[in-house]
Amino acid sequence: MSRLPLIEIPEPLDAHIKALGGKPLNLYRALSHNPRLLESWIDFAYTLRDGKTPRRLRELMILRTAQMAHSAYELAQHSIMAKKAGVTENEIAELENWQQSTLFNDIEKAALKLTEAIVNNHMTDDIYANAAQYFSHVDMIELLLTASFYCMVPRFLNAIAITTEGESSLQYRKMADNLLAF
Repeated sequence: MSRLPLIEIPEPLDAHIKALGGKPLNLYRALSHNPRLLESWIDFAYTLRDGKTPRRLRELMILRTAQMAHSAYELAQHSIMAKKAGVTENEIAELENWQQSTLFNDIEKAALKLTEAIVNNHMTDDIYANAAQYFSHVDMIELLLTASFYCMVPRFLNAIAITTEGESSLQYRKMADNLLAF
């Protein structure tokens, strides 16, 4: 159960979320206690979502941050989005072991390594240079901010104990619990 009551999303923001293709998620319902910050959150998140780099790549990065943070909510939400962006079930299952996997190409591996460096707050010149050989400065900003934003998201979700919507909740909670065993 969420530490914050889940309230209705204020109408101008609810319409804005729906116009962007979003849904009234529990996260947004919790954030609705502060409409100004909800609006900023939505604007920033959707700016990242509609970026220049491939959506599939960014969703892989987001899923990896969710795995590393053991966030069932983030895994549930972004597994759906990742599949729509072309990520397969096998790739999601293999994402924990991306370094040894043959399912991910060198560009994806560079982005995932960048993601882990951000999550672990340990960026090195070598990791940055490896990613920079594949991405422009514009792309690097987008990828760095994507990984950074989605490091914050599960921390906030955990702080307010947000629950996942729908039937997939148990599946992703088990996935997150299994990650804790490592």
